Amino acid sequence: MHKWYVVQVISSHEKKVKKALEENREASGMVDLLEEVLVPTENVAEVKRGQQKVSEKRLWPGYILVKMNLTDDSWMYVKNTNGVIDFLGGEKPSPLADHEVSEILRELEEKKKGVVQKHNIAPGDKVKITDGVFVNFIGTVTEVFHDKGRLSVMVSIFGRETRVDDLEFWQVEIVLTE
Repeated sequence: MHKWYVVQVISSHEKKVKKALEENREASGMVDLLEEVLVPTENVAEVKRGQQKVSEKRLWPGYILVKMNLTDDSWMYVKNTNGVIDFLGGEKPSPLADHEVSEILRELEEKKKGVVQKHNIAPGDKVKITDGVFVNFIGTVTEVFHDKGRLSVMVSIFGRETRVDDLEFWQVEIVLTE
């Protein structure tokens, strides 16, 4: 019976371990024992120098999921793969519960559908301007343009509300209100 196990790997080697496990399983006679290897990731959008870039971000750096039938041979096969540190649980790894697996897979499917915005700034947020002509002014975000990496903020100058347009995300910081 194939179950999901969490395997600890060297951080930033998740994809290499996945590739090694998948490519060598036939030669090692593990086709029936090792069913699937998963590196949980999400796509994150961030704006650098005015350009939006989408990058893949690992959800759990240093960990992968392996769906396998755990036998002494399959355990040794995974454990002896370059980059693998150990199974979560060590000598006696326990599989993830079915409800945990379905929750993880559902979450991954949702993350695949959309692109997560790295900057969680929304209209109505209070921000402090940290760069430019209006440095140290505190205002309220009026518009957010995630695709351009820019936003507009309404600040009070001499008692008058003034709109500051074309601020980049890095030019503001969110003010935590209590």
